[in-house]
Amino acid sequence: MIISEGTRLVTIEGTVEEIIFQNESNGYVVAVVETEDDMVTIVGYIPIINIGETLSFQGNWNYHPSYGQQLKVETYTTVVPATLNGIEKYLSSGLVSGIGPKTAKKIVEKFGADSIDILQYHPEKLKLVEGIGEKKAEKIAEAFVEQRELRDIMIFLQGYGISANYSIKKYKKYGVETITKVKENPYRLSEDIFGIGFKMADKIARSMGIDYRSKYRINAGIKFALMESSGSGHTYLPKKVLINDSANLLMVEKELIEEGITELAIKQEIQLENLDGVMCVYYMPYYYAETNVCKKLIELSQVEIHRYDIDINKELHRIEQEEVIKFAERQKEAIKESIENGIIIITGGPGTGKTTTINSIIKLFESQSLSISLAAPTGRAAKRMSEATGMEAKTIHRLLEYNYIDDDIGMAFSKDDGSPLESDVVIIDEVSMVDILLMNTLLKAIMPGTRLILVGDVDQLPSVGPGNVLRDIIDSKIIKVVKLDEIFRQAQESMIVVNAHKINKGEIPFLNVKDKDFFFMTRKTGESINQTILELCIERLPKFNGYDPLKDIQILSPMKGGDIGVNFLNERLQEALNPKHPNKTEKKSGDIIFRVGDKIMQIKNNYRMKWKLIEDEMVTQEGEGVFNGDYGFITRIDNEEGELTVMFDDNKEAVYQFSQLDELKLAYATTIHKSQGSEFPVVIIPTFWGPPMLLTRNLLYTAITRAKELVVLVGMEKYLHMMINNNRIAKRYSGLSKRLLKVFDMMIRG
Repeated sequence: MIISEGTRLVTIEGTVEEIIFQNESNGYVVAVVETEDDMVTIVGYIPIINIGETLSFQGNWNYHPSYGQQLKVETYTTVVPATLNGIEKYLSSGLVSGIGPKTAKKIVEKFGADSIDILQYHPEKLKLVEGIGEKKAEKIAEAFVEQRELRDIMIFLQGYGISANYSIKKYKKYGVETITKVKENPYRLSEDIFGIGFKMADKIARSMGIDYRSKYRINAGIKFALMESSGSGHTYLPKKVLINDSANLLMVEKELIEEGITELAIKQEIQLENLDGVMCVYYMPYYYAETNVCKKLIELSQVEIHRYDIDINKELHRIEQEEVIKFAERQKEAIKESIENGIIIITGGPGTGKTTTINSIIKLFESQSLSISLAAPTGRAAKRMSEATGMEAKTIHRLLEYNYIDDDIGMAFSKDDGSPLESDVVIIDEVSMVDILLMNTLLKAIMPGTRLILVGDVDQLPSVGPGNVLRDIIDSKIIKVVKLDEIFRQAQESMIVVNAHKINKGEIPFLNVKDKDFFFMTRKTGESINQTILELCIERLPKFNGYDPLKDIQILSPMKGGDIGVNFLNERLQEALNPKHPNKTEKKSGDIIFRVGDKIMQIKNNYRMKWKLIEDEMVTQEGEGVFNGDYGFITRIDNEEGELTVMFDDNKEAVYQFSQLDELKLAYATTIHKSQGSEFPVVIIPTFWGPPMLLTRNLLYTAITRAKELVVLVGMEKYLHMMINNNRIAKRYSGLSKRLLKVFDMMIRG
């Protein structure tokens, strides 16, 4: 129904009958609305819209040459439906988690025209509806309130051009206080919410009248530039670099930036420090982390540790006899040094015996009745460590008991310097993935006298987070390092191992050696690469060795976008390996369609996610925590309850609310960065054009070393050669190595 029509805005009211197009990242929608008189096409930015909703739209008529007359929406508001049919459509639209078509029908049959009021003001009465118990009634009431709050907030933020995706992030961070917080200090958005840039916060601030050259704006911009640099792995920036970056961001004179840096340093919001004659600027969390890591590493390396009466040569011989192995000289050195030092680093590439060395160290310490804790940065890496050692290995976060404390504190580590780990020996694997903040947290919980053994391959990709921890510690030469460099005979039989080492040295690998495990398939276009990858997954590899295309084969790409990027590959692979089917429920979230049977990956740590361990169709254990990098399969999607169920690799079943689906991605293909810490029977790697910063030697090396049985590269050899020759390791401003040398030098002189 057209309510009013003037020279500027037209107002129509109606029920959403069809959503033709919806971009959930920015809220842009094309939809068909049924009014009392007609069917109207509306277009515009409408962050939350569902079929069955009644809305009032204000906008201008436009004529589209292909689609005819459309209302271009400027603003909109929710209208509570007046008819019973309208109320039922509204409730069954998926707007409220826990209410699907069946439940909506029951609610309307019970409460009639009062249904909306019952939900808003008397939700306890929902228990009178058949099939709704106390828990479900509470869940529905909470979801209804949240939906109303979220819509108000999104409409408010929409006025400042904030996309639906970021509006939801703000709501998750601030809850009902979102509008108050944004009005109070819009610049805090760029500090508090990942992905929200300074420019977005600045746009809001400017519209609220904050002066272009205000200290408030300049100081916020400086801090943002520092935080933004951590995304490139930096723990600090040289002052000159920071001034230039901030001036470009803020578009103000450099003198104002210098004044801002001085003011922030006086307030101790940033730290100025001279490193080798260069004035550098730290954001405080990274400064504290780097200085604490330096102090703790030196303390652990210098402290007197308990000496055990062990005949090491005799013990090494005993282990060789029991395990029917022969240690390399460097392996013997690593085992001996682990006994004699409070902290040691063991590094080496594939096939050099890291696992054998660690298992032998464990046996040796177990013979002395010492308690041992094992951990790795990710859940996948921890699982691999458990399988390799036969002992329980945890994520570092789980080892340090990262849990929800209370509403004021939120999530925090229970283990720290006030409540340290009580283990005699702590062994951490995949240390190349550990950033400066996590290393600081770990070292806080290590008591002097505890032996700390850090294991990793320094030639793999560095941590995603700030710092260059493993390489910095090794470069400082302050901590005892043993590099395993002998490839064992059985490993020499594998072209995966041989070629990984050749690539690491900048040499061209052996390709297509008969009856081996490393192959290159030449394809010259992105489409032919994609088609070959599909053929390998669907037919060739399953026929070749019975490989399961979902469980055994992993595609690893250097990039997310483009013809061979993860996003496009996932769409093609989903279509081929798990196509749409009437019996397979699906749910669209953002640009992703999740379908029962899909292979997925958890992309962030969620320590409060509840899971059940399923063995022989029985629940044998319950717990909390799913982790970044965990793989699984969608087993159920319940549109009625607004839930999606995932069975992870280790038979842990977790149930996600639809509002949590931003924690999941399709995982038929993943980026090489995301694969760190994982292993797969078969790895397929497309080799094609991409940005030079992504086509690097250590990226290729990392991808190849993820494979246990077979590597297949598909593409053009010139890009393979380009990656091998591109030994460009992005410069990271990290002061740990310099700091270690400086402090150690002062100790020696003192």
